[in-house]
Amino acid sequence: MLIRELETQLGVRLFDRTTRHVALTAPGAELLAVAQRNLHELDSAMSRIGGSAGEPALSLSIGAPPLLMASILAPAIKAFRSYRPELRFQLFDGATSIAMQKVEADELDMGIGVFFKHLQGLRRTPLFRFPLAFIRGGKDPSFRPATTAWSALKGQPLISLPRSLPMQQFIDKHLARAGVVYEPALVVNYLYTQIAMVEVGEGNAVIPSYGELACREREVTMSQLVNPVVHVDTCQVRRAGRKLPAIAEEFTSFLQSHIAGWAGRSGML
Repeated sequence: MLIRELETQLGVRLFDRTTRHVALTAPGAELLAVAQRNLHELDSAMSRIGGSAGEPALSLSIGAPPLLMASILAPAIKAFRSYRPELRFQLFDGATSIAMQKVEADELDMGIGVFFKHLQGLRRTPLFRFPLAFIRGGKDPSFRPATTAWSALKGQPLISLPRSLPMQQFIDKHLARAGVVYEPALVVNYLYTQIAMVEVGEGNAVIPSYGELACREREVTMSQLVNPVVHVDTCQVRRAGRKLPAIAEEFTSFLQSHIAGWAGRSGML
């Protein structure tokens, strides 16, 4: 009955029928080929859709302190999007110590930061070495990255991080070697705040050169510290014994080349 209704709608016979035999007519054979092709495409589409629905979304979770997140990771993520537009990032921007706790607890795939001590239970992969730099308020349009000797910081009003932090302890060690003894003009908790306070004239500061982008966006001038040149190592950390997904290794490799290119362009090598 359904076939007869279809034949009535089309105005052609689809089958030749006898009491002993049923065969397709020429229009029936043509319609069968079209129906089979469309059914095959429908089956393939449903298989693809069903298969992708069952796969976990491609994601990567990273923790880093705010200045590193904004200056290094944000531009790198933007650039990486052209290769992996489907990747979903989950980010934690906070203190390095908290990010490391999250990595240890498997709440983050990896952390990015500067580490001065051995990290029990964590594996470290170097990304790039950034020199320490001196920043002061004011902006000279003709300025190009220059150098400042550590000894020239004698008598300078310095804005520091809390002296309990490993980063500040590292900086203070090199200030002391250059004969620079000081009492902080101001103590703040984050590098971002140091840069902002330098801009408004509360003092000068020593920071890693990856803060160059944030300084460029403010009325702050940066110069590399020399005699000696002192570097801090920016590393990726992961939980020891854990195999990261392939996308994590891919992004880490991309991040290394991205940082090297950015540092070269900024002149802060």
